[in-house]
Amino acid sequence: MKKYYENKVAVVTGGASGIGLALAETMLSCGARQVVLADFNDENLKREIARLNRDYPGKALGLNCDVTKEGDVREMIRRAAKFGGSIDILINNAGAGLAGIFDKLTNEDWEKAFALNFFGALYGIRAVLPIMRKQGGGHIVDIISGIAFSPMALQTMYAATKAALNGLTLALRYELWDENIRVTSATPGTTATQIWKAGGGEPPPDAQSPEQSARTILAGVARNERLVLGDGGDVSGAKGCFNPDYAAEVDDYLLNVARKRRSGEWVV
Repeated sequence: MKKYYENKVAVVTGGASGIGLALAETMLSCGARQVVLADFNDENLKREIARLNRDYPGKALGLNCDVTKEGDVREMIRRAAKFGGSIDILINNAGAGLAGIFDKLTNEDWEKAFALNFFGALYGIRAVLPIMRKQGGGHIVDIISGIAFSPMALQTMYAATKAALNGLTLALRYELWDENIRVTSATPGTTATQIWKAGGGEPPPDAQSPEQSARTILAGVARNERLVLGDGGDVSGAKGCFNPDYAAEVDDYLLNVARKRRSGEWVV
């Protein structure tokens, strides 16, 4: 894995905390030349960039960016390319775990969900493609979620946005293949981050750390895997959710999740 990231310039959205931060720091530990962290949280961004530059002097840059605004994303990519001289890897990690009862969700809620979890990545891809084409290649990684394979009750927006992003990513992989631009879809697995609280729950006690998730993702990216699955649960979900041979088992499992969630027990 280390060899793949040596001397590369990488951009990570949602990079100032959680899995995004772990991805950035792991790439630096693998010898990345420069890493750009894009995030809208200035406090986190300033703190983490200062820390990273103590450990890796001059190799980290923080850029404020609201990925729901295409102009912000274009400017962030422009500045990142100027900083590093190229962009070898773009990891579209920014997103949120969204929860809510379907009947109470408005069109505005849905628009905000897609703006963050889908269009943010789309804007990043659009902005980086001319740079990667000019330099002769690159790698785009879109962070989805296991919910794309196991759509759960009370998370319709999360399931829909991440499934849409997965479809975009995997189709684009073959559209760009002959231009030497790799495209990978990756799930983080069940990971202890703030996304759980944002989604209305707590991570289970056996959740992995962001650092563990980052190493799994980056190892799969280095192997140019089509779909990197972050843990055993995501592997099982990807294998079983749309397999007609397991339809009854999947129904039982997801119905049990729905009933427990409606009773107030947030399970996965």
